[in-house]
Order: sequence, then C-alpha cells, then structure tokens
Amino acid sequence: MANNAIFARLSNLWTGFISLWVSDIEKEHPDIAYQNAIASMIEKYTRLKAATGSIIARRQDITSRLDSQEREFSSVSADLETALATNQDDLAVVLIQKKNTLEATITELRADATQATADADGAKDSLMQVKSEIDKLKAEKDRMLAQMHSAQARLQIQGQLDGLSVDAEVQALGSVREHIKSQVAQASLGTELQNSDLDVRLNKLRQSSGSVTAKAQLDAMKQARAASQAAPVKTL
Repeated sequence: MANNAIFARLSNLWTGFISLWVSDIEKEHPDIAYQNAIASMIEKYTRLKAATGSIIARRQDITSRLDSQEREFSSVSADLETALATNQDDLAVVLIQKKNTLEATITELRADATQATADADGAKDSLMQVKSEIDKLKAEKDRMLAQMHSAQARLQIQGQLDGLSVDAEVQALGSVREHIKSQVAQASLGTELQNSDLDVRLNKLRQSSGSVTAKAQLDAMKQARAASQAAPVKTL
C-alpha cells in the first residue's frame, strides 16, 4: 500500500512537471498551443460525429419499423372488417389478437421513435456547437497571433528608439566627433604656438615701441607749441 502511494505521488509529480514544461513551451510558441487545442477539438468532433451518426441510424431504423408496423396494422384492420362482414369468426379472432399485438408494438415504437428523435436532435446540436467552437478558436488563433506579431514589431521599434539596437551607429558617430574635435584642437594649437614664437613677440614689441615713441613725440610737440604761444611778444 505504501509503495503504491509513493508511486502515485511520483506519477502525479512527473505529470505536473511535464504539464509545466509543456505550458512554458506553449507560452513561447502560442501558435503551437492554439494548433494543439484545435486538433484536440477536431478529434472530439470526429468522435461525436460518429456517435451522432449511430444515433441517427437508430432513429431511422425505429422509424422504418414503425412505418412497417403501422402499414401492417392497417392491413390487419381491413382483413378483420372483411372477416366480420363474412362471419368468419375463427379468422376474426386471430386477426383481433394480431391487431392487439400490433397496437402494443406500435405504441412502444412510437415512444422509442420520439426518444430517438430527441437524442438525434440533441446530438446534432452538440455537434454544431463543437463545430462552432472550432471555428471560433481558429478565428481567435489568427487574431491573437496577429496581435502578438504586432506587439513584437512595436517592441522592436521601441528597442531601436531606446538605442538598444543602434550602438554601432552611435559608436561610429562618436569616433567621428572625436576626430573633428582633434582637428579643431590641432588648428587651435598651431595658432597658439605661432603667437608664442619669439620673432612674433619681437615684432609685436617693436610695433608697441614705435607707438610709444610717436606718442612721446606728439607730447613734446604739444608742449613746444604751448610754450611758444605762452611767450610774450617783443615790441620794436
């Protein structure tokens, strides 16, 4: 008993593990999950269709037997009327017994026919319901897979917008930017070196000295002019 319980628990555990594993696979591949569900429903539909066919065949058999018994009942009733009209009592007795048997059989067949018709109608309704569910599931599969593909496309675009898939392009532009900055820095360095050259500095000094000398001469000329204007004029 204990061993059977352990084996049962292990079997349930293994079944649960397989179920989870299959569930994970179906999440990654929903098209497979939908196709498996559709295939399972189609298999049920096939079995139900076969059962429905058997039920309809039974209804047809009962209906056929009922029609036959009702025709025979009409024939026996007509024969009984003839026997009574011709005073054939012995034959009339036999026909009455046969008529009674036919009445009982017909009553039973009518009940069977009513039930068989109800069974056939119920089976056909179930069959049509399963067929409708299969069609709905197929339409749902197409719709859901289309939504999934659309979502995947949006995620891919979002990833590109977030820079998740343009690293190479960004790195290439970064290298170009660094190269441009380097060129600008080299050009600036050349100007700085030229401004720090001794000859350049000497020329600037000479230009500055000439300007200072000219200003000194201008000041002297202004002073001399002012002095000459301030001296008294000699009279003859």
